[in-house]
Formats: sequence, structure tokens, C-alpha cells
Amino acid sequence: MTGHQQRELDIVVLGATGFTGTLTAEYLAAHGPAATRWAIAGRTRGKLEALRDRLGVDVQILEADASDQASLRHLAEASRVVVTTVGPYLRYGEPVVAACAEAGTDYVDLTGEPEFVDRMYVRHHATAERTGARLVHACGFDSVPHDLGALFTVQQLPQERPIRVRGYVSAGGLPSGGTVDSAVTSFSRFRQAATAHAERRRTEPGDPTRRVRAVPGRPGYDRDLRAWVLPLPSIDPQIVVCSARALDRYGPDFCYSHFVAVGNPVVAAALTVGVAGTFALAQLPPTRKLLLRLRPSGGGPTVEQREKAWFRVRFIGEAGRRRVVTEVAGGDPGYAESSKMLAESALCLANDALPEAAGQVTTAVAMGEALRARLEKAGISFRVLQRD
Repeated sequence: MTGHQQRELDIVVLGATGFTGTLTAEYLAAHGPAATRWAIAGRTRGKLEALRDRLGVDVQILEADASDQASLRHLAEASRVVVTTVGPYLRYGEPVVAACAEAGTDYVDLTGEPEFVDRMYVRHHATAERTGARLVHACGFDSVPHDLGALFTVQQLPQERPIRVRGYVSAGGLPSGGTVDSAVTSFSRFRQAATAHAERRRTEPGDPTRRVRAVPGRPGYDRDLRAWVLPLPSIDPQIVVCSARALDRYGPDFCYSHFVAVGNPVVAAALTVGVAGTFALAQLPPTRKLLLRLRPSGGGPTVEQREKAWFRVRFIGEAGRRRVVTEVAGGDPGYAESSKMLAESALCLANDALPEAAGQVTTAVAMGEALRARLEKAGISFRVLQRD
């Protein structure tokens, strides 16, 4: 990347005064190396100055608006890595991706919106490949634990045999308004999402020598986990499969299934009804607006609520007669850990020796072992629970 190392800043956090953006800035202020040159960016200078004062660090301020391409171009050209927490990404994200792709600037976000990721691949992957930019989506709870956890699981199995991995998510915590907005927006656009995914599959190169796929699971009681499991329609399988297509370590034949695991059948039934009801209400503008009013954008759980939150993702991997059970676990998935994962992803891209990569890439492809090491040091555990 021409001039990449000589840029004024290492990292810029766009949307720093929002709920998750503030948590990300706080993490960088507390845990970033002293030599890191970073800035906070957003629309309102007064709010940015107040945040800088609260952080207690000498961090630069950049005024930028997701709707102002000139300000985004300046931001991208000034920094080696741009972090954006401005969502929903379908509504606000593309100008930031475009600016980073053109400038050869690494990019990370927190999106959990499959349609956005597919559209950004079609529109900006080729440019980013040409300029050397690494566009890394889904760098929070969606989908770092699942992406790196699946890779960690695969690494425990023989490469030459077909590999099957199943991921089971358990978590406790409350969503913010931004997360609700993104989820409702995604539910309301399922037809457009299917079209975007089909367009990506037409343009994305394939490898006829390997077979990689996501396999929908079946709901029911899992005796291994002693829990009720339901297929989880999140972005995570899409990200895991993208990593598997890019990395030979996943073997000649890889499949992944993704579930939520709950201990109580009543809770499982309520979760199914709740998701179905939200999906139905998201289809009509009046009821969609009502859903968004339940938790307005810009707010989130209290410190006390976040301290009680947790997540655990258990993976069962099988290859021939080999079987392994692994686990990725941590604290508050939506905010404390997501902001940690996002900030560590940016620090990893800015500071670590990484594999050659460019274009739209996943965390496993762009950072892999380096990011896992960072997250383990930061308190997120990756463990092998059982080998057969």
C-alpha cells in the first residue's frame, strides 16, 4: 500500500460518541499502546471534545459525516485503519467502505447484516484488492467468536478428511437500540438480501477442487449438549463459510451448522415465537416503526447489566473418526466484548505481522492466530474441552 505506513494516524474511530463507539474509544484509551496514533471522529465537535475530556487522553478529533464523501475521503487518507460503529450499515455504511477501498485503508466494523456484506463485496472488493485495503466486516460478537472459534476447532482435526463443525451459541445480555435497528432492518429486507447474496455468488470465484457450505440444522434436543437447539439465522455461518473458502486448512470438504442452545424447552419455544413475530412485524412500515420505538437508537444496557452478561459458543467438530469439542467464552457479548473485539481487530491490523491479504476478507483470513492471541490476552477464552 503506497504511503500506508507514513500516514498521520494509525486508527480512527468513526461514530465514537455513539453507545458502542464510546466503549470502543474507552477500550483504546485504556489498552492501546502508548505509541498508537489515533483519533475519534463524528459529526459534532462538541460531543467529540466532551468524549476526549472523559477519556483523559490526548486523542485527535476529526469531524466526519457518513453522508459527506469528502470528509470520509479525508478520514480514510489520514489513517491506516478506520473503525466504524455507525449503523445500521445498510443505511450508513457504504460511503465509509468506498472511501477506505479507494484509499487503500484497512476497515473494520460491527455489522451483522448479511445483505450489507454481500453488496460491499460486489461493489468494492475488486477496488480494495487493487489498492491493498483489507475490508473486514463483522468484527464484534457477530462474528469473531464464531469465525475464529470454527478455525480453532478445524485446527484440532486432520486436514485431509471431510470436516463437519457445528456451533452452539448461549448468551445472556440486553441489546442496544442500534442492534435492534439493524436486526429489524435486516428482517424487513429478506428478499433484497437473497438477491444480493445471489449476485455475490455469481461474481465470486469458486474452487472446483473443494466443497464448502453452510448446512441448516434441525431444531430439537441435543443429548451431547443437554440443551434444546434451534437453527440461528445470523450472519455467522456466512462468515465462517467465507473463511473456509479462502483457507485450505478447512480441508477438501467442509460444512458448518449454527444453532442457539437453551436449557429450557419453554424458553426455546418463546424464542421461536419471538423471532417469528419480530420478522412478521418488520415487514410493514407502521409495525416496523413500533418495534424501533421499543429501544431507540443511541442507548444500551447499563454498566451493571453489562457486568452480568456473558456468552459461550461451543463447537463440535468431526473428521472421520476424530471428534473434538471446543469453546469460546467471554463476558457481555453485545457491548463490552464486542467493543474489545473491534478495538483489538483494529490494533491487530495496525501493529501485527499478518498474512498477505486484500479485498473483503474475514477475521480468520486477515488476522487469524494474531487476533486470537490478542483476545485470549484480553480475557476471551479459547479452549479444547474434549478430544475423541
